[in-house]
Amino acid sequence: MIPAIDGMETPEQGWRLVIGLGNPGADYEATRHNVGFDALDLCANRFGLPWQREQNALVVEIPEHQCTLVKPQTYMNRSGVALRQTWLHYELEEATQIFVITDDFHLPLGGLRIRANGSTGGHNGLASIEDQLGCQDYPRLRIGVGDPGCNSVDFVLDTFSAAEKSVIEETLMTSSWAVEDWVKGVPVEELQTRYNRRKPQAGSTEE
Repeated sequence: MIPAIDGMETPEQGWRLVIGLGNPGADYEATRHNVGFDALDLCANRFGLPWQREQNALVVEIPEHQCTLVKPQTYMNRSGVALRQTWLHYELEEATQIFVITDDFHLPLGGLRIRANGSTGGHNGLASIEDQLGCQDYPRLRIGVGDPGCNSVDFVLDTFSAAEKSVIEETLMTSSWAVEDWVKGVPVEELQTRYNRRKPQAGSTEE
């Protein structure tokens, strides 16, 4: 477990991390489980910064905002291992210094939900992170990937259908703007007002 985290107020100074959850490797590219990776890729592209390998993660440092984008390379169920290493590297002290981006099949396709804390909702990546943090008090953005029906395992490891692509493309772009706003210091409460939604904006799914 990461050393004890005392106090949950957002620090005025100090480095911060955005953790996008997903699985490494070509077999998992563009799958529902990897939307956390995809949102961070869009954000990194706008900053014009390359991904670099750092222990068990790919990282992009954004010095002007004292923030690092992180894509764990430990596979989803061990996301907390990569978090622990980057946490110690940057000498973080508060759970509020991280922002986790993850898929959520409990949300409709295109839905977005930002929360300051909460349960794992049965998500193995979040469970691994919570195990390392020892608490639930970290902000997270859940990206709706649709209803899996009775087979959630195969569903999250599958790619989006042609009919879903326009929805998820808009959703990922919007998610990347939410990430960028957090990187730039926008409070979680304001991010919730700006981005939380049950479905995409009208017109965003048009071909």
